[in-house]
Amino acid sequence: MPNLPSEPLVAIAMRMGLLLGLAGCGGGGEVGPPGGDASRADGGDAGRPSDGSGPADASDGGGPPTLQGFFPGTNLSGAEFGSDRLPGVLGTDYIYPPHSDVDYFAGKGFRMLRIPFLWERMQPTLDQALDPAQLALLQDLVTYATSRGAYALIDPHNYARYRGAVVGSTGAGAPTSAQFGSFWGRLAPVFATDPRVVFGLMNEPHDMATELWLADANAAIAAIRAAGASNVIFVPGNAWTGAHSWTDNYYGTPNSTVMLGVQDPIHNVIYEVHQYFDADFSGTHPDCTSTTIGSQSLAAFTQWMKDHSVRGFLGEFGSADNPTCAAALDDMLSFIDRNRDVWVGWTWWAAGPWWGNYMFSIEPANGQDKPQLATLLRHL
Repeated sequence: MPNLPSEPLVAIAMRMGLLLGLAGCGGGGEVGPPGGDASRADGGDAGRPSDGSGPADASDGGGPPTLQGFFPGTNLSGAEFGSDRLPGVLGTDYIYPPHSDVDYFAGKGFRMLRIPFLWERMQPTLDQALDPAQLALLQDLVTYATSRGAYALIDPHNYARYRGAVVGSTGAGAPTSAQFGSFWGRLAPVFATDPRVVFGLMNEPHDMATELWLADANAAIAAIRAAGASNVIFVPGNAWTGAHSWTDNYYGTPNSTVMLGVQDPIHNVIYEVHQYFDADFSGTHPDCTSTTIGSQSLAAFTQWMKDHSVRGFLGEFGSADNPTCAAALDDMLSFIDRNRDVWVGWTWWAAGPWWGNYMFSIEPANGQDKPQLATLLRHL
């Protein structure tokens, strides 16, 4: 691929929730009232060159995670909406998906439910207590999910930012790596006794030094373990944690080099990547570039895992309902099936009650399954 510029400004604006006032700009941004149409405002990275560096030696991030088996599932979106309206009003600016969503997807055989939420709502002031009402909402959904036999992947959906400032940066108001660790040190004990709760450190860090993100991640991991929680931790990389760009260097030192420096004293981490099929890998377009774009995009990251005896999870992917995308989806999931020695599972982007006519939504409509669900169910 030619050395293209960084992703289009519109895609960045959508991802960061800056297209204000548009009904249903979900994902990492705000959302309109229930029932509005939604466009993906999350995930992916665009315009990626392919001149990456090779992997380095494995470090503390390896070892055998306690999460054994294969865990397909979906994102249950809604609690991360309304990032421009903090704290916002429950039911107006954001929503926690209902128990009926858990029943539906668990009933289909989905084993992992990724639950995005906003750090700023959960902890309105850095280094201070978690908000009791927000924590109760998250606990309610997580507890119900695990009671139905699913695993819950909790996800601060913040792109390594707090109120727009990059974690660990020198910008005004930026949280330190230690403050990010402090947040996780407060949240982890709440779920430490439930091995079905997985800690997703952060959604899609980007536009920062990979080394800085590693420092942030290691601070959070250290705080989680110091709090006595042994839960599995999912660790993303830099550059929206794109699988296809894992070995690239357009964003700085490649994830494939830096992220081997993940340090966990109990070696219970899994690497989380995201992957979309459109031309800029942003997940904002209905067209997929080819029927094999998924498997091609995962190939280098998969080999990296095998080379370093680590495992990975596909935390976000999605495609519209058309023949090329259906074939690309089936191809990628078949590739993962063939490599389950290193792949732990996947969660589709997305489900949740406020997506409306969003092209990637698999939320049932009027009791009817969405078309993409048929392909997903073949790979459970």
